Amino acid sequence: MSIAELLLPEFDQEVAGTRKTLERIPNDKLDWKAHPKSNTIGWVGSHLAEMPSWVEITLTKDSWDFEPPGGEPYRTRVLGSREELLAEFDKGVAAARAAIERASDEDLKSDFSLLQGGKVLFTTPRYTSVRSFMLNHMIHHRAWLCSYLRLNDIPVPALYGPSGDESGE
Repeated sequence: MSIAELLLPEFDQEVAGTRKTLERIPNDKLDWKAHPKSNTIGWVGSHLAEMPSWVEITLTKDSWDFEPPGGEPYRTRVLGSREELLAEFDKGVAAARAAIERASDEDLKSDFSLLQGGKVLFTTPRYTSVRSFMLNHMIHHRAWLCSYLRLNDIPVPALYGPSGDESGE
């Protein structure tokens, strides 16, 4: 079994759970935030929606500088509705899944570097970058979104088992 074949079931499970969570975002709460220093539900949803697109970057480029010296820094584009979030997410998921399916074991073992302002933040095998930089990062922000849903009395989806709102069936 190839590395991609081992990775895809985890990828599919985590993006399905994230989509289920994004589906809960009400359009009238996009500007809500838990604290003045916190980001809005709309920003968190937009950030989640963009993350799958990072897989293709990770698998096709040697590095990515999200604040290139002398260049425009990468910023999350805040989307204006749940429908836009889901469309962006679905587009990224399809591209990411296709990129993983195309990746050879050698591709996934080769290094990828994330940079900020020309400085290397990390260099890891692409497989590790997909798992940590995209999947684990997505899980982290999905949990953040779940806490925002809870604070707004919006049912939290069952993800790895039951939630306080769903039995998990």
